Amino acid sequence: MVESGSDQKSSNRLALVAPVIRGLLARPTGSEDIPYEPVILRSLNSGGAVEFAGSAESAETGQYPEPLTKGRTPPLFVEAVEFGAGAEDLRKQLSDWISDYSSKHSRKPEIVCLRGLGIVYVDRRDDSSDLPLKNKVGVVTGAAGAIGYGVCRGLLESGCYLAATDLCGEKLNAFLADLKKRGGDHVIGVPLDVTDKASVTQGFESIIQTWGGIDILVLNAGIAMVSHLKEMDLEAFRRLEKVNVEGALLTLSEVARHFILQGTGGDIIVISTKNVPAPGAGFGAYSATKAACHQLGRIASVELAQYGVRVNMVAPDAVFSEGGYKSGLWEQIGPGRMQARGLDEKGLQQYYRDRNLLKVRVTGRHVSNAVLFFATRQTPTTGATIPVDGGLPDATPR
Repeated sequence: MVESGSDQKSSNRLALVAPVIRGLLARPTGSEDIPYEPVILRSLNSGGAVEFAGSAESAETGQYPEPLTKGRTPPLFVEAVEFGAGAEDLRKQLSDWISDYSSKHSRKPEIVCLRGLGIVYVDRRDDSSDLPLKNKVGVVTGAAGAIGYGVCRGLLESGCYLAATDLCGEKLNAFLADLKKRGGDHVIGVPLDVTDKASVTQGFESIIQTWGGIDILVLNAGIAMVSHLKEMDLEAFRRLEKVNVEGALLTLSEVARHFILQGTGGDIIVISTKNVPAPGAGFGAYSATKAACHQLGRIASVELAQYGVRVNMVAPDAVFSEGGYKSGLWEQIGPGRMQARGLDEKGLQQYYRDRNLLKVRVTGRHVSNAVLFFATRQTPTTGATIPVDGGLPDATPR
């Protein structure tokens, strides 16, 4: 079903309002590291929901739109929201409505009805969980690969609601079906092209309409190629630049605006690479564009700290597969590396294992553990990089 222009405008506005309300309904914890306990905020914008939200008298009838039922306190009915005044004014308007409600009922509302837009309501199903990322919403870009799979599994196992994003198609569909076996309704798949601003915006709106906001972004989307500088095709280089640099910028820009609007901080983890401090011959396009991506992450850490947002990097090396998913990077560069060294696939993996100090095989799960270190805020850290490479002296961050 295609939404009309009016329906689409209402849907967009609901996606703008929901994070603000979600932030205002979050419970302050008193902790500097994890200052808020978030809620999952679901949206209803059907015709019946919009009609119900139009008047406070609707609550007296008891005919609540499914799955809502009459609770201990009535819904909050917001009669009007002014959208043209900016994020601070929008937050002030909604804060005043919620504060007045809290003063009257001695608790924050569970259901918020927005005239002309629909309803947002708190989903309390998982409130008894003691997992570290309970009620947090995570987004992974470029998810349908070895590193993405490891990171997605780690976030789900830590209690996160997960949006796995990648290019639209069978690859994402199959990946989502696999994750749903483990995550159920804690996971959704979102078609998203990081090089397309409209796609990024629409993807984020879809996630917000599902769970009310976003708390964690894992910026993982990236592509590679092998070519020496003297023979590098400029258009091929630009394809990498578009994904690895412009895609990172568009995604960082979108999530930054969201975190500021939501007002409860957030975490960004950029999947970098050992090639940033230690580039390799024939790998210049990847090394240069990932270095630019890494630098954007460092700049974001400086710019967003004032909003309680932490930005950190994880720099893996030689992650070939995880959970049956092969690395897209190694599918591209592996054949050339095998030919150059006279090795088969197993021999190439052993070569990279032998070259690190610990002589270990680096997995997607190892990368996930580093991501979770930052996402669970084990230390007060931003702008830092964790190498996940078994120990490569030339790649030590400096």
